[in-house]
Amino acid sequence: MTINHDPLGASFRDPSGFLFSRAGILYRQVNHTASKDYSRLMDSGLYERLVKASLLIPHSEVDAPPADASLSFKVIQPQRVPFISYPYEWSFGELKDAALATLSIQKRALKAGMTLKDASAYNIQFVHGKATLIDTLSFEIYQPGKPWDAYRQFCQHFLAPLALMALVDIRLSGLLRVHIDGVPLNLASRLLPARTRFDFGLQAHIHIHASAQTRYADADVKSTVARGVSQNALTGLLDSLEKAVQKLNWKPSGTEWGEYYANTNYSDSAFEHKKETIARWLNENKPASVWDLGANNGEFSRLASRMNIKTVSWDIDPSAVEQNYRAVKAAKEKNILPLLLDLTNPSPSLGFANEERDSLIQRGPADMVFALALIHHLAISNNVPLPRLADFFAGICRQLVIEWVPKPDSQVQKLLRSRRDIFDGYTREGFESAFGGRFHIRDSVDVRESERRLYLLERR
Repeated sequence: MTINHDPLGASFRDPSGFLFSRAGILYRQVNHTASKDYSRLMDSGLYERLVKASLLIPHSEVDAPPADASLSFKVIQPQRVPFISYPYEWSFGELKDAALATLSIQKRALKAGMTLKDASAYNIQFVHGKATLIDTLSFEIYQPGKPWDAYRQFCQHFLAPLALMALVDIRLSGLLRVHIDGVPLNLASRLLPARTRFDFGLQAHIHIHASAQTRYADADVKSTVARGVSQNALTGLLDSLEKAVQKLNWKPSGTEWGEYYANTNYSDSAFEHKKETIARWLNENKPASVWDLGANNGEFSRLASRMNIKTVSWDIDPSAVEQNYRAVKAAKEKNILPLLLDLTNPSPSLGFANEERDSLIQRGPADMVFALALIHHLAISNNVPLPRLADFFAGICRQLVIEWVPKPDSQVQKLLRSRRDIFDGYTREGFESAFGGRFHIRDSVDVRESERRLYLLERR
């Protein structure tokens, strides 16, 4: 009897095993080649310690049939992550915390006689507000004298992009979307300021490391590591990497929307009325998940997350997303995930066969989407016609909370100052007609002391 299963497109590179789904349940097959490593992980106590520290996703061993019985040692069922995000969508603080979590896991693994065989940023996800390893098969038994195989990957996935974001331009996090195997160290070395050559950590782990990669590119790998690396030296390397990461900081200020709510045209009464209306709709409809598109620092996202609704809080501005993430950490919030997103160029499908990293749309739909103070930016700043916007939103949600911002509004007038008004169809009637083709209007409310109107729409 053949049992159908759906292998995940991102889980094929590791011969130790792979993820697959069956009837909507996520499983991981552990192959015979990883049996000793997996058994050591479980028997050494390392698994329990990492799970207790929220550094590793928990799993249970199950009797489910494997996806490939000829290779299978065990089948485990990992806890499902509420939302899969990618490093090029993370704020500076999120990438930094993911780096530090990876180093902490490696240090703990060494004490248990194990090591991480890879240090991919894609193996980290944010679960209940914390950076957590999701790949149970990343561990292998430590071989004395062997260098850390994941050293270069760590530098490319974490240290190099963090240095570029902190010391050159925060927007260089976008290089991770172009180079999904990490920022090449020779590229990072060229882009970093000359002064970084006087920083021991960056000089050693980026500049010298990049030169060594070039110098030994065609060398016999065995000859370059023949002398071996002691465990103390390996611990020293991890300490040095940790110090290099810890020293990198970025102040979230000076970008376009970082102080948006301080400069909004809402009165206090209008702002509160908007929050009350959205909170009422959340209570009445009880969505399981919310995406807040154009969330700024997450003010309205938290209306959902504080109701224990899994909430993804998207914004285009790195400063706003960083402020949002810092608030998550300060309050130890568990139901909100701040992420970077340019709605005019959202995350696409990437990787081999365009199947390793899912697009924004593939990771939906959400039960409910917020599009607050957003439509005028898309329709006027970016010339996206209202019917196209309606089609897009209908593809990513079941219900839509959207704010209509008319032309007389001061924020729209600001957008029109530097361009000719060619938007004859940008009217409330035009909006209702365009969105009415894809949604039913469940409710609508004029925002007090403003010309704006909130709509609760449900997909047809």
